[in-house]
Amino acid sequence: MAQAALAQGNPAALAGYAVEDQVGFLLRRAHQRHAAIFLDAMAALDLTPTQFTALIKTVELGRVTQNHLGRHTAMDPATIQGVVRRLVDRGLVSRGLDPMDRRTTVLLPTEAGVALAALAVPAARGITDATLAPLAAAERAQLLALLRKLG
Repeated sequence: MAQAALAQGNPAALAGYAVEDQVGFLLRRAHQRHAAIFLDAMAALDLTPTQFTALIKTVELGRVTQNHLGRHTAMDPATIQGVVRRLVDRGLVSRGLDPMDRRTTVLLPTEAGVALAALAVPAARGITDATLAPLAAAERAQLLALLRKLG
């Protein structure tokens, strides 16, 4: 008998709870929208969001250990390792020795990496604009400030 009641649903057990109003659900929907916009805009450059972030930070920093790059990009060690491997395989980043500590390997952007970053940044600006298009300027600023606060 209880199984039959469950099969028909039990709205009383939900007590007004709507999953589509919860922060996780809303963040996931917003992320899905942004990811679709990103992948479409970056398709010609063949960069994933994590590759883009790692490449941009490597170009910005100029010389960085993989560990520090992971921290700068908010990626765990396993993720940054795979991302760096793909960037190295594509010739966008190279590995070298740290002149201050020969035991330490550093990552350096290649000329190809810098050139691709220069092409990717205008696309990224367009991605941000497209993602935030439904919002007024003040709402955009507020959303970004709130996301920074949550992060």
